[in-house]
Amino acid sequence: QVQLVESGGGSVQAGGSLRLSCTPSQTTYSTICMAWFRQAPGKEREGVASIHSGRRSTKYGDSVQGRFTISLDLAKKTRYLQMNSLKPEDTGMYYCAAGPSSGGFCDWEVYNSWGPGTQVTVSS
Repeated sequence: QVQLVESGGGSVQAGGSLRLSCTPSQTTYSTICMAWFRQAPGKEREGVASIHSGRRSTKYGDSVQGRFTISLDLAKKTRYLQMNSLKPEDTGMYYCAAGPSSGGFCDWEVYNSWGPGTQVTVSS
């Protein structure tokens, strides 16, 4: 199973920025799709952003569209989530995930490998 190493979480004031990083232990068909999910206390986990490693196509959750950017550095095998204009409602545990594509697409349901999570806290 693919191991995912995350870094970059922390605390920031509203309006600030953070960048999360995720590096898989190996790159195979099972890491074609990589994404970030988040879960706030008392809420369900939600998809934040995803990227198809081959097509470089991206998808974002409605609440982060225009503020967050997912990208990848193939040489470093690392995926990044740049988070700008952070809001208190962005607070939560952020998880890196990897999975195979489904018909060439990275649906939110394809992910089967998960990182341990990194905490993001945004204060008002």
